Amino acid sequence: MLRVDLHLHSHFSHDGRSSLQQLIERARECRLDRLALTDHNTVEGALSFSRLAPELAIAGEEAKTLEGEVIGLFITSRIPPFLAPEEALDLIHGMGGLAYIPHPLDRHRAHFSPERLVELAPRIDIIETYNPWCDANANQAAARMADDLGKVAATGSDAHGAEELGRSWMEMEDYSGTEDFLEKLRYARHVVTASSGTGRRA
Repeated sequence: MLRVDLHLHSHFSHDGRSSLQQLIERARECRLDRLALTDHNTVEGALSFSRLAPELAIAGEEAKTLEGEVIGLFITSRIPPFLAPEEALDLIHGMGGLAYIPHPLDRHRAHFSPERLVELAPRIDIIETYNPWCDANANQAAARMADDLGKVAATGSDAHGAEELGRSWMEMEDYSGTEDFLEKLRYARHVVTASSGTGRRA
């Protein structure tokens, strides 16, 4: 089984604290097998990470749209910020990637209304149902929404520093390609350790 963290940041994000090498070293310490590097509004770090540690890296980006934030996984180029959500999600799929909605109902960060998530559902592959920086009610509401919409649920650490890795991850079977990844993720185990953080993230 693979241990996969689907949502984290490096110093390529304006609020990230760790270098790519620090993330690689911490992943080894935590026995994490895949890291989806999803820096804010840039794919530069993720593409560098893929060249540096191809066996570990999933190239991603967390892009701010005109409404909420979206993550593209398995992408090959940048998702420009401040696109209409539909345009950003279509761009992700046009690259052969997967569209992931992080912290979907967190009132403290850019988020979509529940009604908009229902409208966007045909373009969404994955909904984050556990983020350690969200309050319990927001995570629970996200889990209900993912279930109602029949979407794959995911746990992400939303780590902004290497020391935050290893607090939560997905445990899933190995995969071949993005579609197989999505199918295996549907049946993955969500792991959250007792040391998960609480607080707020920008």
